[in-house]
Amino acid sequence: MNASGLMTIDELSIYLKVTRRTIYDWLKHNKIPALKLVGQWRFKRDKIDAWLDNQSQPH
Repeated sequence: MNASGLMTIDELSIYLKVTRRTIYDWLKHNKIPALKLVGQWRFKRDKIDAWLDNQSQPH
């Protein structure tokens, strides 16, 4: 991960241990917090961690 705290799709797939296809599916259905910068998806580590915490709570 770079110094700015932004992850690429490849970095995120390693971090979450899921495939790139899974991440693209989540993006398509607005299930994961993301930024689109100059046509490329980026993910803030703190937002991903908060999203993960929220996913683990019972609904």
